[in-house]
Amino acid sequence: MSEQENGIPNALALAWGLKERPGKGPRPGLSLERIVAAGVRIAAAEGLGAVSMSRVAAELGAATMSLYRYVSAKHELLDLMVDAAIGPPPAAGAALGWRAGLRGFADDYLALLRRQPWVVRVPIHTPPITPNQIAWMNHGLSVMRDTNLRQDERLSAIMMVSGMARNWALLTADIDAAARAQGGTTEQAMFEYGRLLHLLADPERFPAVGELLRSRVLETSESRPDDDFEFGIERFLDGMEALMSRRK
Repeated sequence: MSEQENGIPNALALAWGLKERPGKGPRPGLSLERIVAAGVRIAAAEGLGAVSMSRVAAELGAATMSLYRYVSAKHELLDLMVDAAIGPPPAAGAALGWRAGLRGFADDYLALLRRQPWVVRVPIHTPPITPNQIAWMNHGLSVMRDTNLRQDERLSAIMMVSGMARNWALLTADIDAAARAQGGTTEQAMFEYGRLLHLLADPERFPAVGELLRSRVLETSESRPDDDFEFGIERFLDGMEALMSRRK
């Protein structure tokens, strides 16, 4: 990985504006911003698997090697693509309390992951370090500034909330993709799942599953797609609230 003298990777130094952009070469107009934007376009249109240094170069009408003046490896490009895709966080309402603020953080993050579903396919190489990632971290920490949580606990809360949103976005994307591949919908796939459980899960062998099936909750259409996510987030927030109350 190419680095500056102070140890900051080349692509990060460029992203943060800490290093002068490379001068114009044989392909005038090539820039880190254009390279990242091309990668995002490809991922959004064709999926993350279509992104490669050569594919991005072709999108820009440039030689593959010219990209390495800006990013030293594909994972650097992917990290910068994620940063561009997530964008800055929404402005937090001044009157929001910590609970509404964290719930808003979770909902907003899930929504953006659904708008850019390829983002959850990018392996995580480092903790948040790019400009928009740090802006989201700052957003999450800000809504907890008036709590009695320690700084490390506030950071852990952000990691848990963002992790729950990321996991839910990935899980539901996989379920939706599998349903579409079978020519159906997610609702149809879940109904079929319940039908198969009834046929395969012997209630004597799996008594707790038997109780679940007898409750008929898998057969109801009253649940909303994100009910499970909302349940998990709210219970996490309940736990945080209990912790803060014990410290009063």
